Amino acid sequence: MSATNVDRGQTAAIRHRTATVLGRQVSYREAGDPTAPTLLLLHGLPTSGRMFNPLIPLLADRFHVIAPDYIGFGHSEAPKREDFAYTFDNLAAHVAGLVDVLELSAYTLYMQDYGGPIGFRLFQQRPEQVKGFIIQNANAYLDGVGDEAKTVFGPLWEARTPESEAPARQLITLAGTKWHWLVGVRDPERIDPDHWIVDQALLDRPGMQDANVDLLENYKTNVALYPDWQAAFRRYRPKTLIVWGKNDPIFIPPGARAYLNDLPEAKLVWLDGGHFVLDEFAPQVAAEIKAVFG
Repeated sequence: MSATNVDRGQTAAIRHRTATVLGRQVSYREAGDPTAPTLLLLHGLPTSGRMFNPLIPLLADRFHVIAPDYIGFGHSEAPKREDFAYTFDNLAAHVAGLVDVLELSAYTLYMQDYGGPIGFRLFQQRPEQVKGFIIQNANAYLDGVGDEAKTVFGPLWEARTPESEAPARQLITLAGTKWHWLVGVRDPERIDPDHWIVDQALLDRPGMQDANVDLLENYKTNVALYPDWQAAFRRYRPKTLIVWGKNDPIFIPPGARAYLNDLPEAKLVWLDGGHFVLDEFAPQVAAEIKAVFG
């Protein structure tokens, strides 16, 4: 691991670090006092741990915050498809490996989009480590899959052909990446254009378009695991906060409400946002996290 402990007295500073996990380099952001309760922030498509930059300084006075980039995302290693299977099982294995390298014995999961299936795998495998959930537009129920998602993924999951791949490939073009960031937002001028410029530059690295289509196809394995995750929710009843952009057409509001069937004590907070909410609502999200977990 390439870094020392966070300096005391400067808990709001974000440190950019790397660790060797299962033989590959994983980049992560870290802030806060390492002796404080840990929040593990898991990002979505098409971005990286940088999506949490507005939120991390607001949490670092109370929590130890870790925000990794998955393999193939952000500044983590991006191996060729021939050398690495781009599946959710594999991404989750490397996040679990980072947890081990950093010796995190307990943490609360913050999950957005892809962060859901990665975090829920960790929870199912290591329920004793997970002290709670913060769920932001991350799905675990068929009720939450919007028509936008069904249109893109249904044909791809049934049979991968050039024709069925086409909508998925459109989703990871610059137009698709910008749409992810702007869909459903209240005030587009609050959204940093660097999001889609930086994200797209990383998506356009050699081989990464195909790798991301692999992941979009592999997302069907997450849907198959929904019943298992739901059973784990009922069994372990982790403390849960749901902060949901209600205008998201990908993961729609019924998916947020569905958690309450299995986690009836969860707190559900609606935000007037889209698939991403932190550029507009980071102070509110931080306040809700501190009220529930702090």
